[in-house]
Amino acid sequence: MALLGFAGTLVGSLLGVVTAQKLTQYRLSQLEEKVGKHNNLVERTYILEGQIAECCHDIKELKAYHKPS
Repeated sequence: MALLGFAGTLVGSLLGVVTAQKLTQYRLSQLEEKVGKHNNLVERTYILEGQIAECCHDIKELKAYHKPS
C-alpha cells in the first residue's frame, strides 16, 4: 500500500514539474518576443532622432539663406 502511495506521489510530482517547465518556456518565449519588439522600437527611435536633427539643421540653413537683407 505504501508503494502505491509513493508511486502516486512520484507521478504527480513529475507531472507538476513538467507542466511548470512548459509554462516557464512559454513565458520566456513571450518575454523574448516583447524584448525584441522593444529593441526594434529603440533602434527606430534612434534613427528618427538622427533624421529630425538633420532636418532641423537643413531648416536653419534654409532660413539663413532666405533671410531678407
